[in-house]
Amino acid sequence: MGRHQHAESAGLMSFLCCALIGGIAMMMYLQLAPPIWQVSRRLFTVFSGIVAACGVVSFIVAYAGKSRSLKGRRSWLVVARRLIEILALSVVYAATLFLVTFMVLGVINELMGRSFIGYISALCAGFAGVSGYVTFVQASLMDAKTLASLLPFFVVSGVSTAGLTSDDPYWYNNNFSQLGDRTTFAARMFNSTLILAGICIIIISYFSISELVTTYRMRSLWSDGHAPGHTDAIPHFRTRVACLATLLTLSGIDFIGVGLFRYTPHPIIHNVFARGLPGIMTVLLIGLPWIAPQLSRAMYLLSDLAIAVCAGAAIEWLRADNTLTNVEALAGLLFLGWFIVFSRQIAAIEADRIQTQLLHTQASDILPPNDPTASSTDINDADNASANNPDTTDLASASSNVPPEHLSSRIAAER
Repeated sequence: MGRHQHAESAGLMSFLCCALIGGIAMMMYLQLAPPIWQVSRRLFTVFSGIVAACGVVSFIVAYAGKSRSLKGRRSWLVVARRLIEILALSVVYAATLFLVTFMVLGVINELMGRSFIGYISALCAGFAGVSGYVTFVQASLMDAKTLASLLPFFVVSGVSTAGLTSDDPYWYNNNFSQLGDRTTFAARMFNSTLILAGICIIIISYFSISELVTTYRMRSLWSDGHAPGHTDAIPHFRTRVACLATLLTLSGIDFIGVGLFRYTPHPIIHNVFARGLPGIMTVLLIGLPWIAPQLSRAMYLLSDLAIAVCAGAAIEWLRADNTLTNVEALAGLLFLGWFIVFSRQIAAIEADRIQTQLLHTQASDILPPNDPTASSTDINDADNASANNPDTTDLASASSNVPPEHLSSRIAAER
């Protein structure tokens, strides 16, 4: 049974276990909870919490099971890093599952009213089973593309839930900050969404930067081992990576700051974060060709187009032809869309490198390591990918003493 088929089969088992646990947990809650805790909003909160808990446990079991860093004799630093990654990714999945489930329940409640409450235990079992299946499969086949795909569902569901449950029907006439400038449930939902979105951006940025670093190390290793006259070294690589990591981290911190500091009690701090985000986005998107030269030209064109669209919307707002809410919504959606495309670009590089490593493995089995007939073009094709799995990052950093002809098989074994 192959890796993907094994992940799907294990995911089905996770579906059954999570569905059973979710249904029993919901039935016990309905029997034991007092009536005040069975009103719609509180009931939906518990429902969403059960679904999120099942999904997170399934994710932890799958992700920890596939990680070699937690098996055998490993340094405490490697194990600590892996545990921190598991905790961070669990936060991303828990928040996403909770908000998406709560939003779906709100929509169902608007369509059917309280009539669906009689089926809520079965509904909880179904939601928990699906969350267990999805998280288990994604954890087994984790990459940056998978992580980035969660972000729009998370942000859109959180903001939509806040907007639908807000007691201020005119919040849209001002700006998004007004939606979170209260102490109501909707405001807390909105602010929590921004805080967790910032955390998600920082976590995904960490994985993306790790992949770029791994790519550079593997390029250097293959160039030194197979074609000494050829080099793909990127000038000032450390400076470029540091700039990219700083800008992505600051963008996540700005999201956190906007949600953490409401406008009314903290107007100055709130504006610093809210107005700092467009500036960071502008520097990042305009400077992307220098900061990340590994990406495609289409990515640079898309970045410039996003800046032009945001600038046009801002000019319309200054001319009083548009609302600030529209400008903020457009800028936020464009940034999230850009961030998803950015992560998918890196995931594509990773997929290309895995394919190239397989070709090198086949070539090393046929040709001797120093065979002059070996094609240098085939050898240097290894410069086109990145590894999202942090275990591969550890391998790359420790592979300077490994003969190049054994590198492909070792990487395949680690993965």
